[in-house]
Order: sequence, then C-alpha cells, then structure tokens
Amino acid sequence: MPFVFKRLALLLSISAAFGADKETPFQVAPAASYASHQSNAQITIGVDPYVAAEKVKIAFGKLDPNAHGVLPVLIVIQNDSGKAIKVDRIKAEYVGPNRDRVDATPARDVRFLQPPKRPGVVTGPGGMSKVLKPKKNPLAEWEIEGRAFTAQMLPPGQSASGFLYFQADLMPGASIYISGITEAATGTEILYFELPVK
Repeated sequence: MPFVFKRLALLLSISAAFGADKETPFQVAPAASYASHQSNAQITIGVDPYVAAEKVKIAFGKLDPNAHGVLPVLIVIQNDSGKAIKVDRIKAEYVGPNRDRVDATPARDVRFLQPPKRPGVVTGPGGMSKVLKPKKNPLAEWEIEGRAFTAQMLPPGQSASGFLYFQADLMPGASIYISGITEAATGTEILYFELPVK
C-alpha cells in the first residue's frame, strides 16, 4: 500500500476512534415512558427530575444546576386529543411533602439567582493593586435557556419537551403540579396534572 494511502487510513482510524468517544447526546423519551406520567383528556405529561450526576452531565455538560440550588425537571407533553392545545400559559409548581409550593423560575431569570461576585484585588509590591477578573456566573450557561420548555401551542399528535426550573431540593413525597393548558379553539382549560417525583 502506498505511503499516502497508509497515512489516509491512519487518519480515518484516528477520526473513528475520536468519534466513538463522543458524549451521549441528550435525548427525550415519549411522555408515557417516564416513571412519573399522567394522562387527562388524551394529553399525557411525563416529568423527570434531573439530580443524578450522569443525567445532569448529558443535559447540562459541566454545569450542575442542583449545586446552585436549582432543580431541573424535564417535562414532556404528548397531545393525542385530536385538538390543538395552548401551553404558553402553563403554570408549574413544585409541591413539597409538607404541601409547601414553589413556582417554576422562568429560564431567562435563572442566571440572576446567583448574585454577581465582587472582583478580587491582589496587592503587589509597592502598594500597587491589581483587580482580578470575576468568575463567570455558572448559571449563565446556554443550556439553561436552550433546553427550557418554550412551546406555545401543540397540534394534535405532536409532543413538546423542555426543562422547568425550581428553587428547591428534590424530596421524597414531592410532586409537580401542572395547570394552565387550554384548548386552542375554545380556551377551555384542561384538568390539572399532579405528578409525583422521586
């Protein structure tokens, strides 16, 4: 085999090896496949809290929102009702075991939950000081807004998914309460959903 072809074969094998090491892509399963799911009026909602390190890494990379007091909960809505539904005014609440409630924080506001840190100052020789650049806010990563639930309307037979964010820790006996889903044509509100989370 000529030298050029040997080099090409070597480069292709290296590329294949690096391709095999790529991280698992973030994927969403059907709503009914999640351990916590419920159906009302032929609409199925599944929720999945992301607290396990391996799941968090797949969805958010190096950022772990839980470490900053933010619980990400994946929501998947499947519309099998035969009618378009509006989900733009969805209201989501984390209901604790003592029935205390925490509203979902809009994804665009999550970055502001952690106050900015003052830049550090290092004093050098001769009394001169240098202002150090402050660390980047970890909650300002693109995944927070990029993976958030942003659907407005859901046609029949379609599904939508994304994360809701709660300023809470996952506790045994907690649930996610979802309301505000309406039929697009009539504005009639669909019955609420209350999904236990583990």
